[in-house]
Amino acid sequence: MVRIRAAVNRSIRENFFRRDYIELETPMLQMIHGGAAARPFTTHMNALDTDLYLRIATEIYLKRAVVGGVDRVFEMNRNFRNEGMDPKHNPEFTTIELYQAYTDYNGMMELTENLIHSAAIKVCGTEEISYGGQPVSLALPFKRVTMIDAVKEATGIDFGAFRGDTEKAREAAKELRLEIKESDTWGNILNLAFEEKVEDTLIQPTFVCDYPIEVSPLTKKKKGMPELVERFELFITGREFANAYSELNDPIDQRERFLRQAALREAGDDEANMLDEDFLTALEYGMAPTGGMGMGIDRLAMLLTDSASIRDVLLFPTMKPLEK
Repeated sequence: MVRIRAAVNRSIRENFFRRDYIELETPMLQMIHGGAAARPFTTHMNALDTDLYLRIATEIYLKRAVVGGVDRVFEMNRNFRNEGMDPKHNPEFTTIELYQAYTDYNGMMELTENLIHSAAIKVCGTEEISYGGQPVSLALPFKRVTMIDAVKEATGIDFGAFRGDTEKAREAAKELRLEIKESDTWGNILNLAFEEKVEDTLIQPTFVCDYPIEVSPLTKKKKGMPELVERFELFITGREFANAYSELNDPIDQRERFLRQAALREAGDDEANMLDEDFLTALEYGMAPTGGMGMGIDRLAMLLTDSASIRDVLLFPTMKPLEK
């Protein structure tokens, strides 16, 4: 397992170096946590007498590097999230995160499927693999579908027919027997319908595209459809493997998104993004149109080794103490 995982990492790095990417190292201890919706670990720095967070994502700092003129950057390293443990989740986990100027989420799709395909050929010697007794084809290209169309195909309800209409979305939620919150709007309900009715069914590699803006605070809006953003997630064997955006580079729009996230935090959502003035200042200097992607290395190793648990592909997984 150690050698296989090392081969996966080497394949990914070689792919990036062929594309002229630069590997960076960004801070693991951060004043503000951001780049994902997750609960952080908190620690205290005695020298400055201030609380710090273990990072939940590398996104914000890597995009600041793009602002600084480094057009192609990636980092393969650990993130930390203070959440539950199960066969798919460990409190510390390895991701690859990358940003490329002058491309968008379509460019990220091509790169993502090639990273996975190359790793499969290097580790398994084939693009036709098996996971949990089910055949999985990693042949290129992977399937692409919008979230609206995926939900429509699975449920018969077309959220695109009442795009932005929260009242009709609530009626749809009732029909689908979804448990929604009072604060949920059209986009939240569409995303929940996808998670509850579609996600587990996506066995073959599938890019699910065009997410609602409510669940994508760092993503550029889709032209002509302000309720949606240019984002995709890749699903294989019913679980998420990668998440990518056409990155939001408008500082005014980004500030408004952060303020909405701050309001959610004040209302009790401790996974909402924090207001990051340093990042907003960076965007004010100017960030080129950029595509970005993050992918879980642990889950990719699980897929390519037919491992049922994330603990099977970690050399030192987090475990419950024996005395407990």
